[in-house]
Amino acid sequence: MLFEDILGQEYIKKHLTQSVDNGRIPHAQLFVGPEGCGTLPMAIAYAQYILCNNTKGENNNGIQACNLKFNGFSHPDLHFAFPVTTTDKINSHPVSNHFMTEWRQLLEKQPYGNLFDWYKQLGVDNKQGQIGVDEAVEIVKSLSLKSYEGGYKIMLIWMAEKMNSACANKLLKLIEEPPSKTIFILIAEDEEQIINTIKSRCQVLHFSPLSENVIKRGLIKIYGLDEAVATKIAAQSNGNFNKACDLIYQDSEDLQFEEWFIFWIRSAFKAKGNKAAIHDLINWSDDIAKTGRETQKQFLQFCLNFFRQALLLNYNASQLVYLQPKTDTFKLEKFAPFVHDGNILEISDELQDAIYHIERNGNSKIILTDLSIKLTRLLHKNSA
Repeated sequence: MLFEDILGQEYIKKHLTQSVDNGRIPHAQLFVGPEGCGTLPMAIAYAQYILCNNTKGENNNGIQACNLKFNGFSHPDLHFAFPVTTTDKINSHPVSNHFMTEWRQLLEKQPYGNLFDWYKQLGVDNKQGQIGVDEAVEIVKSLSLKSYEGGYKIMLIWMAEKMNSACANKLLKLIEEPPSKTIFILIAEDEEQIINTIKSRCQVLHFSPLSENVIKRGLIKIYGLDEAVATKIAAQSNGNFNKACDLIYQDSEDLQFEEWFIFWIRSAFKAKGNKAAIHDLINWSDDIAKTGRETQKQFLQFCLNFFRQALLLNYNASQLVYLQPKTDTFKLEKFAPFVHDGNILEISDELQDAIYHIERNGNSKIILTDLSIKLTRLLHKNSA
């Protein structure tokens, strides 16, 4: 994966290439950015630039055989670590090396993909993965070996915020003082979840969401879309190229989430003094609770974003509204007046609390039923 294949982020590309060209490569870096901004593809392109000596121009220099190995993401001096969990195939002590086939398939199909896409690839969206102490042992072992091609060794840790404390503590010394010509690249979406002792040992690079124009050009180049279609999709993607790709294939989980959300909102609104609607909310909570925890968390994040978009529309910030509901009978303009300064903070707090408790293995049905009953009250609350 070459830098020229990465969408936007020109300043970061320039910074990374210059650091390599000048022989000043930090031994530990942390790439932080929102979903779909290109942190993972950028890290792979950076690794290829270093390992294949692609300095002073990717297409004119470098080792051709080395570059070919990167086509299948199989260079022996590039190591990956990412969140894993037990599956039908691996029922104990899972580590990244057990899932390299699935990982390379994800990189081929969705290099801008998110954690939810990865769990779907593994078929375990009902479980929550982590980077545990077994992974730390594997990392220490792989980096203690000599470089296959005599140059650098690079360890790329994706979704580094999923490292548990045992893993992080085991890696502290190695990240602080790695063996010669060993580089750590950590990738995260939520910098606050990474323990400070790890973060303080890394040079942090912050990625911004992609601009609509960058996404539009990417869609036209990669998918050959008509400019008008690409412009519309780019506007709906909110700087997230992964979401833009989902919108093209119409396989976005957002379509299902929107259906759940609309039913939930309508039932919650009717539930005040209506027994039948209360039963609808309980049944809805039961149905959502049967899905995987990652799906539930992703759905609640979707709800949080939906409420924020409605608030922006209610307060005439329509230039910031990118959400366009696909359901013909639901209009964001009609829903927006019910989201205002009198209830948005409480709605946001309740949704984030629900995500927190689901992440910590609380009973999903109880959490979602409680959230639904609270929403019934909040939707009828008057503006301050």
